[in-house]
Amino acid sequence: MHGTLVRPAPAAPVHASRPNRIVPVAVVGATGYAGGELVRILARHPFVRIVGLVGRGASGEPLEGRQPHLAGAGLAIESEVPSEAEAVFIALPHGAAVETASALVDAGTTVVDLGADFRLHDPADYPTWYGFDHPRSDLLARAIYGLPELHRAELSELPGSDGPAVIASPGCYPTATILALAPLARAGLIADVVIDAKSGVSGAGRDPKPDLTFSEVNESVKAYGVGGHRHVAEMEQELDLVGGRDLGPLEFVPHLVPMTRGILATCHVRTTRTVEQPELDALYADAYAGEPFVRVVDAPPATKHVLASNEARVHIRALPRTGRLIAIGVVDNLVKGAAGQAIQAFNLAFGLPETSGLDGLPVAP
Repeated sequence: MHGTLVRPAPAAPVHASRPNRIVPVAVVGATGYAGGELVRILARHPFVRIVGLVGRGASGEPLEGRQPHLAGAGLAIESEVPSEAEAVFIALPHGAAVETASALVDAGTTVVDLGADFRLHDPADYPTWYGFDHPRSDLLARAIYGLPELHRAELSELPGSDGPAVIASPGCYPTATILALAPLARAGLIADVVIDAKSGVSGAGRDPKPDLTFSEVNESVKAYGVGGHRHVAEMEQELDLVGGRDLGPLEFVPHLVPMTRGILATCHVRTTRTVEQPELDALYADAYAGEPFVRVVDAPPATKHVLASNEARVHIRALPRTGRLIAIGVVDNLVKGAAGQAIQAFNLAFGLPETSGLDGLPVAP
């Protein structure tokens, strides 16, 4: 099915060297929540022209039929990705993007995948965490984990690299968790960590599921993935990388809470040595100085503080009584945890200002 989405390109597009040009892009999976956020942001991006939208089972329909809030975009859903697209954002469930992404990259197009199909470096991890054998280990070797705060240099080198590439946009839970913990990992301060995380219901996607109906979710909180949630793999991969060593297994328990969107990760850290609050404050201030979308805050942040924005908020607190630390990260799962972060990485890869299309403030209430 997915192999029919790509029209043969007459020639491989070449990244232009001049900045701030208009880049033709397409979105595959435009009918889902993350796909809708991609269209919402890209439609107002100053250096982007949307040349095609693909949605499963919706070819020929106006976008507003599936995404009523995007009626003003005046776009329609198609069956194929136009060959003029230089970058294609793919927002499909895990396991569904590999074939489409492979065809696009082979045709000379840069892919930004919002799913998990290219996030893990080792192809042997895919049967363990995602239940399938990865068919393109060669593309895994060329994929860049698209968390700009850790991989800005690699993303920025893409326009001058040999051939197109895949940007593997991080998961929402890993984004909040890694941003909360990366300064500690880099400083060698993590001896052990337990991550207690909460997600809004939109994190489960738009496909109807009996356990996600209003009557099941409302006024209820539940843990899930207790035996080992798949997002653990990318958390461990990236924190080991930034820390320069194997930190050992992370304990991660996600919870579903009755709200529409938002991720909050509370990380309980046992440290390798005694560390006090002034040192932590300096460590985090230095780590995120100049970052356009990470704000270190003095009080524990709420998911509402970042709603509908590409902002992440991070809080670090020493607990002298127990000797542990609490590191908290919050993001909007559909923006910094998905579409916004993917566009941030795309901006870097195409030599555009990093904040292009993403400078909107959070909304309230």
